[in-house]
Amino acid sequence: MGRALEQRLATRRFEGPHHEAVLNVMLAANHLRERTDDLFTGAGVTAAQYNVLRILNGRHPEGYSRGEIARRVLDHAPDLTRMLDRLVRAGLVQRARSSDDARRSLARITPKGRALLAQLHGRVRAQHKAVEARLSTREARELSRLCEKLWQPDRARRRAGETR
Repeated sequence: MGRALEQRLATRRFEGPHHEAVLNVMLAANHLRERTDDLFTGAGVTAAQYNVLRILNGRHPEGYSRGEIARRVLDHAPDLTRMLDRLVRAGLVQRARSSDDARRSLARITPKGRALLAQLHGRVRAQHKAVEARLSTREARELSRLCEKLWQPDRARRRAGETR
């Protein structure tokens, strides 16, 4: 299929087009993850922590419970509680007991956390622009559609009326 993949992996032997597609998706994901990790070098947060800050910023000032944050993160990490603890220690997030249920705490982004997001916005936007330079709007939409088809659970695809 693609000469770039053959050159990158130094092989022409693939089990078929689906195997090539999986390898291409994995390489693209790794490439984007490396570029994303580079964005946060020196900022004092990881990409996963940035994701949590963005989630909390979207619900500012109310905040979210740990369970709701876990449902929304890109990478499901088993150490979300420890990650929130680190963000609290850094002054980027605060926790308080829920007024609805004293057993539950809510995490909220702090002004310092919001300032960090504002500081990092230009770097993140530059990464988006780099993708825009490589993919047309039509290609980006098609890529999103195809990726959703790969990661979406079978029952959700059936509800959406998709077939093979």
